[in-house]
Amino acid sequence: MRNSLIYLFCFLSFFVKAQSTYQYSVAQDSAYIRNNYVKSEFMVKMRDGVQLFTQVYAPKDKSKLHPIIMQRTPYSCNPYGTDKYKKRIGPNPFMIRENYIVVYQDVRGRWASEGKFIEMTPHLDKKLSEKDIDESTDTYDTIDWLTKNIPNNNGKVGQWGISYPGFFTSAGSVSQHPALKASSPQAPMADLWRDDAFHLGAFMLGANFGFYNFFQAQTQPTKNRPAPYFSFDSPDGYDFYLKMGPTRNAEDQYYKKRNEYFHENFDHPNFDEHWQKRNILPHLQNIKHAVLVVGGWYDEQDLYGTFKTYQAMEKQSPNNDIRFVVGPWVHGGWAGASGQSLADVEFGSKTSLYYQEKIESPFFNHYLIDESLPLSLAEATLFETGSNQWKSFDTYPAKNAQETVLYLQNGGKLGFTKPQNENGVTSYISDPSRPVPFSGKINDGFSAEYMVEDQRFAYQRPDVISFETDTLKDDLTMVGNILANLKVSTSGTDADWVVKVIDVYPNDTPNDPAHPDVVYGGYQQLIRSEIIRGKYRNDFTKPEAFVPGKPTEVKLELQDVLHTFKKGHKIMVQIQSSCFPWADRNPQKFVNIFEAKESDYQKATQKVYHQKAYPSFITFGVLKN
Repeated sequence: MRNSLIYLFCFLSFFVKAQSTYQYSVAQDSAYIRNNYVKSEFMVKMRDGVQLFTQVYAPKDKSKLHPIIMQRTPYSCNPYGTDKYKKRIGPNPFMIRENYIVVYQDVRGRWASEGKFIEMTPHLDKKLSEKDIDESTDTYDTIDWLTKNIPNNNGKVGQWGISYPGFFTSAGSVSQHPALKASSPQAPMADLWRDDAFHLGAFMLGANFGFYNFFQAQTQPTKNRPAPYFSFDSPDGYDFYLKMGPTRNAEDQYYKKRNEYFHENFDHPNFDEHWQKRNILPHLQNIKHAVLVVGGWYDEQDLYGTFKTYQAMEKQSPNNDIRFVVGPWVHGGWAGASGQSLADVEFGSKTSLYYQEKIESPFFNHYLIDESLPLSLAEATLFETGSNQWKSFDTYPAKNAQETVLYLQNGGKLGFTKPQNENGVTSYISDPSRPVPFSGKINDGFSAEYMVEDQRFAYQRPDVISFETDTLKDDLTMVGNILANLKVSTSGTDADWVVKVIDVYPNDTPNDPAHPDVVYGGYQQLIRSEIIRGKYRNDFTKPEAFVPGKPTEVKLELQDVLHTFKKGHKIMVQIQSSCFPWADRNPQKFVNIFEAKESDYQKATQKVYHQKAYPSFITFGVLKN
């Protein structure tokens, strides 16, 4: 927390009126790097004797000392060879001419490094010998070697990484090396069972099936990409995965136990010790240096990791300088060249360049080059979608957010008062042979754009139920975590529940010349959604069957938003029992889904209650001026 003594919340909103721009082309940056940097490659020995492949881009300028900034990655330091240069180096192009010593390292057991790779290396709080290693010790040993062996460094080190490299950044932030002055975990993986591998028990089929075809275990260092296990060239992921059949066929017919990382999911469907010890969040304690946690509202991969990493660091390092940035980006979108739009939705400015120039660069420059350089970052800098403006907060979550409840009502209504009727219920039939697609567009089964996509394709289906408010008479800014509390029943013994929060545009919304094929009148823009595998409703470690027909409480968190529903719009909530192939299909029978046969998949009648005895609702914060 930037200032733990400030308890009074305040915020300042400001519009990005001027477009951020970057004046150099990729070719110009590439030429600058070749002319002004020397590239070296080393095998850096860790405390247990394992050597990690490390690349160093060092400025030729010897007239002054330079800070070090590094990224540790499982995705390769390519290109390899001291004569082969990356076209751009460092976190963003604005920092290239600051002449950092830029370091890339293949983590233990990946690509050109020695050792054995373990998915989300378990962190060891107590290390009793040189053999007790984890990512924090590898980070410490790397920093120690760099500061002692790379000439002309100023003794200050920073680190950054997106996604899996974000996890290595988080793990490295607790290394306690005195030279480590700034870390930026960006969309960091934090808990595989909650973000990348599973979402509250539902297996992320499309993402995992494609990823592990190339992310394979290796027995020795290599600089060559492995051949895929199989070809996957279907343009229609929905059709491909449906024809693949039960989830078990992903292993039986394709992976065939050749990838230990993929198979871990099949061996551990519950949140057992295997996943628990890979959760980095409880270990993000006593961080002594500055941290900038970064993420995107539309991160299709590590949304949970972004918010939970910031929250864990704030709670467990309360007196430290930890800042938070979230913009209108997909996974890693802040590192791109624009960030002005996503699919059909426009944000009014090049938000990615703004972040790089006004937030990320000043952060690293201040802590690594010269602390007299200006840095005026708030505790949290968040882009408010809907109104398309950046806002700064002195605390997050926002202290002046008023907790608000929206109840499902009869007749497809959504209201701010608890239902008083005795018999409100809406039912639908969920058929695993015809699951609800996660997207209305043809894709390979995994897409970032679905997170803002028009939901009218789902609204039209009989197995999706929708509830909406009356037309809003004033703007309503939703802020913070959205929590859903459903009262449901199923004719089966297991069921998935998907909750979506949607911004419904007025019917007279004009079309946008930038998107001539899109009808914006009545557009149903997805704001946030989440799925829970119902058998984990009470305990992630112990699945529990539903009693057919018995009203049952199911709670799930949808994660944070900062979105303004404009005057004249409506808020909609949709509920469904599949979201395919983003998540695998639930047989709707209490079985181990990774072992389920085709005959186990069955139709089920799902009921959502909205009555006095069994109210269903969502809670969220409303930002008050």
